[in-house]
Amino acid sequence: MESNLNCRNQEHPEDGGRRLWLKAGVSAVTLVAGAGFTTGAAQAAALTKAQRDALTPDEVIGIMKMGNERFRSGRMKKQDFLAQKRASAAGQYPAAVILSCIDSRAPAEIILDMGIGDTFNARVAGNIANQDMLGSLEFACAVAGAKVLLVMGHTACGAIKGAIDNVQLGNLTGLLETIRPAIAATQYTGERSSKNEAFVDAVAQSNVRQAITTIRGGSPILVELEKKGQIRVAGAMYDLRNGEVTFL
Repeated sequence: MESNLNCRNQEHPEDGGRRLWLKAGVSAVTLVAGAGFTTGAAQAAALTKAQRDALTPDEVIGIMKMGNERFRSGRMKKQDFLAQKRASAAGQYPAAVILSCIDSRAPAEIILDMGIGDTFNARVAGNIANQDMLGSLEFACAVAGAKVLLVMGHTACGAIKGAIDNVQLGNLTGLLETIRPAIAATQYTGERSSKNEAFVDAVAQSNVRQAITTIRGGSPILVELEKKGQIRVAGAMYDLRNGEVTFL
């Protein structure tokens, strides 16, 4: 079976890109599309170093937005995960690192329509940025070459509700303490409780911004990469109801 799969994989030239990652609308896409991309076709290989390095941070974000549009419309690309697994086994060249929540309804790779090898994915309740997370983000960008650092919160976040309610539960207590400054920073004139969905979502957005501030304040390495234009640090919110990712 593996032999047959390898034979099919060889039908795609290595320099053909074979990724819908780079489709329509940006200069890097135009460059690679001429090498054999076909919109809507199943793609067989993981993102290569050459393809990733040819992208700008803004182009990577544009590709993320297109992926979310495919997800929302039900027209997600056909993923050949086994081929992507084989192609990326010897090395990985993700274009982005995504810091998101552990919520089971918000898997970043799926809602942005990505495949194996496309993104680093860091998940922790409330998408907070602590010292360990900063080290992981530095690895993704400074060592492995990711072009975008995206902090993504989501609506109806349980960690945000827990922080608002001052929940005390083992190690979770300290994690929620990290979120609480975002509550005070949220300007909101209505009911400031976890029962108010609009307030919870407003705090979640403040928490995304707070995580970005923490990242910039805690990592001179990432700040320098951002100043040089080598990476872009961005925030986003995912709406559990309609599937839309909104970049802040």
